Amino acid sequence: MVMDTERHPTAETAADKRDGGRWRLPWRLPPLTEWRLGTRFAVSFALVAAVVIALIGSLAYSTAAAMIRADAQDEFQATVESLTEDLRSPSVGPLPDRGGSLNFLHSDSFTFQVVTPGGAIYGPVRNRDEVEVLPVRASDREVAVMEEPGVARTRQDANNGEEYRIATVSLGGGNGAIQIGQRLSPTERLLGTLAAQIAGVGLIVLIGAGLAGWYVAERVTGRLVRLTEAAEYISSTGRLDLDARDGEATGKDEVGRLSRAFDGMVSRLAGAKEEQHRLVQNASHELRTPLTSLRTNVAVMRRFDRLSPDAQQRLIDDLQGETRELTDLVNELVELATDTREDERPREVELREIAENVAARSQRRTGREIVVDSDDTVVSGRPHALERALSNPVENAAKFDTDSTGPIEIVIRDGRVEVRDRGPGIDPEELGHIFERFYRATSARGMSGSGLGLSMTQDIATAHGGQVIAYNREGGGAVIGFTIPPLRPTEGPSA
Repeated sequence: MVMDTERHPTAETAADKRDGGRWRLPWRLPPLTEWRLGTRFAVSFALVAAVVIALIGSLAYSTAAAMIRADAQDEFQATVESLTEDLRSPSVGPLPDRGGSLNFLHSDSFTFQVVTPGGAIYGPVRNRDEVEVLPVRASDREVAVMEEPGVARTRQDANNGEEYRIATVSLGGGNGAIQIGQRLSPTERLLGTLAAQIAGVGLIVLIGAGLAGWYVAERVTGRLVRLTEAAEYISSTGRLDLDARDGEATGKDEVGRLSRAFDGMVSRLAGAKEEQHRLVQNASHELRTPLTSLRTNVAVMRRFDRLSPDAQQRLIDDLQGETRELTDLVNELVELATDTREDERPREVELREIAENVAARSQRRTGREIVVDSDDTVVSGRPHALERALSNPVENAAKFDTDSTGPIEIVIRDGRVEVRDRGPGIDPEELGHIFERFYRATSARGMSGSGLGLSMTQDIATAHGGQVIAYNREGGGAVIGFTIPPLRPTEGPSA
């Protein structure tokens, strides 16, 4: 026997539509958080317009309806009062319509009929096929047999599918009564037309508000969408070559400012990324030389016991020098990459104190005489960063000026800091490159160093609003330094 394992399509559809025992609609609106910002703007404008239209429309309709109904009521009341006064007047006969005075009541809004004491009805007939008769109740018959003329009773009633406001006025002397009926449907039709007109105008205003919201949303969010797409492009590709500005990026509104700030941020990130790539490439190149030398010396260490005492000492000195140079290079790379000097807060600094600290420390390290000639310049800066900016050219001077018997001079005047030596000087063709990262002058290729010291000096000087200085000194030697704007004028030079 073969069993049928297919599910019944109707049962499957019903099961799929159930969700926790409840029926689900075949479609549903996405949550508000998933709507586009432009859609939210348009819907918000439409909702606000709908609320305003509903409030103003209902208020206008209520006011107009009350006034129209009040006018109809006043017209009816005035007609009844006029008829009552006529019936009470002694100059008017018992049936005022004998002279045709009641014919004006037979119109689109009013009708009338005469009720006899016996309950018979007399009234005008315009169309024999359509006879309009007002309902006669017991209270109307009571009015018809009254002796006093001009007694009126009013009520609302319905007949022939029409709503009426009815007044029964006695003729007096038991001669009957006159019934005046005011049709209410013309008033209600007028109010219905008014309601339809208000609804139509409200719909037009609602559509206009929605379109205005959509237009404003497209104008505002269109630029935000472009910024979002640019951010997503950068996030997904990692490329920073995208210009997120548009034709309105020069505007002074918030979106224009955001576009300019975003483009500036991307430009800075692109520069930082390029700087990072260049730093990594240069660092790998500079690290390769000491590492290769260390690897060679380590290979020689395998035959250390076969070397002469002098060769052993030279090998140890070489290893110490290479490790020291590698350590200095790594420390400078870490400081350059992490920019740790930015953690130090600026404060008022006297450059004389910075120069004296650098001179004392460098003199202990190098054994060279270093003199300070400084005025009382005070700048706003980070003390440790300024010491580093000054110590790098001082150490360079001590490294290159090895044969001179004169001192290394640190001269400070009005924020201008110069380190002067009597060394071999700088090749004029290399003066424009000595502050570049990892740049090594031709005469310094065989010496220890990383080529980062003077580039750090330039970075620190630029961060303090200054610039670097480099030129050859008359009589031999070089002058390297930097300038920083002083906080206040100096009182005068001092040695």
